[in-house]
Amino acid sequence: MSVTLFLFALAGCSEKPSKPLTADQVVTRAIDSSGGDLYRTSEVSFVFRDREYRYYRDGGQRVYERLTQTDSGLVRDILHGGNFRREVADREVPLPDSLQLAYGNSVNSVHYFAYLPFGLNDPAVNRELLGESELEGERYYKVRVTFDSEGGGTDFDDVFVYWFNTRTHLPDYLAYAYHTNGGGLRFRKAYNPRVVGGIRFQDYINYKADKEASVEALDSLFLAGKLEELSRVELKDIRVTPGSYN
Repeated sequence: MSVTLFLFALAGCSEKPSKPLTADQVVTRAIDSSGGDLYRTSEVSFVFRDREYRYYRDGGQRVYERLTQTDSGLVRDILHGGNFRREVADREVPLPDSLQLAYGNSVNSVHYFAYLPFGLNDPAVNRELLGESELEGERYYKVRVTFDSEGGGTDFDDVFVYWFNTRTHLPDYLAYAYHTNGGGLRFRKAYNPRVVGGIRFQDYINYKADKEASVEALDSLFLAGKLEELSRVELKDIRVTPGSYN
């Protein structure tokens, strides 16, 4: 063996295998690749199913809004730091606790999916790496997400699974098991990615599965063609305004 080949072989033997990523590292890379600090420092608005949604910060807390034009005037549903209120024509309207909960969950759900993977590193979020899998020719880190009852919201018992592309770090697929309104399972495939104001947004094809299925196994059912397309989740007229929030 020549000296050059010997040194090359020796160098190859001395290389240590790269350490596997943790679930926290996978999520952090995904957030950094999708917008990073811009999620915290920007105001965002978009239209979803003919309603306008707005996100900004006030007093260090996230504010999620939904605006609906009605015959009675502009209806503003506001979720501020987890507290919900409704205003109609700039006047607050008292609502029973049950409606506050339902409307607040509806507003929160739309905003939650719009900014993914932002929020997956919140203190009440638990992340578990399930391993790697392949979907439609790409390799993915498969991460299971659950929530603490303290700070995890009213739907803290929901379970999510995300598939983060090992090459781009981006979440191209997700699935979740929910318990409201009788419960169910959903699987979403992202499409139409675009960057607005430095933040990456994407739409989703929304599939449903039999309740008996496991949320962790929905990728296999998707590949087998056993999921039914339910709807499309499309964001329109996205606007991002730079801010200076903490």
